[in-house]
Amino acid sequence: MEQKYVLGIGAANVDITGKSKKQLIMKDSNPGFMHVSIGGVTRNVLENIARLKHPCKLISALGNDLYGKMIEDYSASAGIDMSGCLHVDNVSSSTYLAILNDDGDMHLALSDMHIIDNLTVDVLRERMELLRNAEVITFDPCLREDVIEFICRECSGYARIFCDPVSSAYAARLKPYVGHVDTLKPNEMELAILAGQQVNNEFDMIQACRILVEKGVRRIFVSRGEKGCMYYDSEGQLFFRHLKPVEDMVNASGAGDSFMAGVIYSYVNGFDTGKTIDYALACGIAAINSEMTINPDLGIEMIEKIIERG
Repeated sequence: MEQKYVLGIGAANVDITGKSKKQLIMKDSNPGFMHVSIGGVTRNVLENIARLKHPCKLISALGNDLYGKMIEDYSASAGIDMSGCLHVDNVSSSTYLAILNDDGDMHLALSDMHIIDNLTVDVLRERMELLRNAEVITFDPCLREDVIEFICRECSGYARIFCDPVSSAYAARLKPYVGHVDTLKPNEMELAILAGQQVNNEFDMIQACRILVEKGVRRIFVSRGEKGCMYYDSEGQLFFRHLKPVEDMVNASGAGDSFMAGVIYSYVNGFDTGKTIDYALACGIAAINSEMTINPDLGIEMIEKIIERG
């Protein structure tokens, strides 16, 4: 019998980052450094889970182009089953381009993710066996709204649904269906949008979580940057937790995706709440300590050393 797996539905990107050597000069060619990596929120979450040696599969839309092949080959080599992906002719694979100034701060970014609109409800229905046999389904709300509704309403009956709202705009898209989500990982701004109320302090955070629990959400991990996270669930459990902050942050871009991977990995392995929070925080710290979006050395030994350090 096949081991239960985590199924991700969402974007898989090629990320191109350029950093200027000197102060940017507009409307001119600027010498700098270029870096190409494979990204996408859902794909990133799955890569972290795969590096923790748990089976995972991705449903995404890839172009039949060079970038599509890069995404597929790299993700498969990391341990993600890519056989459920849709291949689309004559459409560019999802691409993200960021221009950084000489201090490393983002000056401008462009994203071309329109290929994900080819991931329709009909495409998911063709892959129902994949959906029905998953232990966890995780998705990011860049998907079409009818697809989000399908995942939340149709799939929550046989798999736990985990979701990171990702942004304020996507949180608004998720809001009508949030009661079908088992586990959420919003930041404070996204939490406010999902709950429909202001979140200005910790009391407001708790009240917002209560609103979401009343709608049907079972667990909420509110990411709070250097402050760690706040946890609230349908049993009334409340935790504020953080691990020792990183003194010299290398790259914060993948921390949220790694945190979510830690939450999902903990669930499929039956960890209690305390251990789940520690694993999620430690996964986020592992990402921050790596130049890559996903730490290529991620593993259980690394996670437990971070937790032991506190």
